[in-house]
Amino acid sequence: MQGWILPTLGALVVWGFWGFIPKLTTTYLQPKSAIVYEVVGALILGIIVLVSSRFQLDVHPKGIAFAITTGMLGFLGAFCFLMAVSKGPVTLVATMSALYPVISILLAVFILHESVTLQQSVGIALAILAMILVTA
Repeated sequence: MQGWILPTLGALVVWGFWGFIPKLTTTYLQPKSAIVYEVVGALILGIIVLVSSRFQLDVHPKGIAFAITTGMLGFLGAFCFLMAVSKGPVTLVATMSALYPVISILLAVFILHESVTLQQSVGIALAILAMILVTA
């Protein structure tokens, strides 16, 4: 098994729960409160990772800038998701937002010059079609 498959499946499962639990959360909390508690949860895990690495963090200005930007985008995406599930069905919100990899793929193709095969392109097109059919 390739080294990236197991963590990818882990992300799939974890993000599956991540896409569902906010619907429960927003039945008890407003999105603005929920996002604060989500950050507390992220801080707890961040501290665990920091302690497990014995406080030896890599330091590179560009890497730090990209990591901080990623954190901010993740926060903003999570907040948008909370707003959406507080007003709409998680079945549709999760389906639409779960196609975010299409944006990542386009960025990888145009900025990193990664290639996409014809088969992968058809899969991407079918995923977009699936979103249209599910949300129509």
